Amino acid sequence: MIDPKLLDDLAKRMAGNVPSGLQLIQEDLQKNFRSVLESGLSHLNLVTREEFDVQSAVLARTREKLDALEKQLADLEHQLKQ
Repeated sequence: MIDPKLLDDLAKRMAGNVPSGLQLIQEDLQKNFRSVLESGLSHLNLVTREEFDVQSAVLARTREKLDALEKQLADLEHQLKQ
């Protein structure tokens, strides 16, 4: 799913943008931001790039086979009409 290092980096950057008066609780904010990000992203139906690429390739092959079968069917229908 999502790289934990990416979540840590994003949470750290979010905590770093907190107003100066709240800098004392920056570490707690960073943990809370990470927790909220993880929770929110876990509800999404995400796949890895590798899984996406594999399914795209499968879909492309399926489309090619379907096109070939449609052409074959059209040829057979044409032959039946003659």
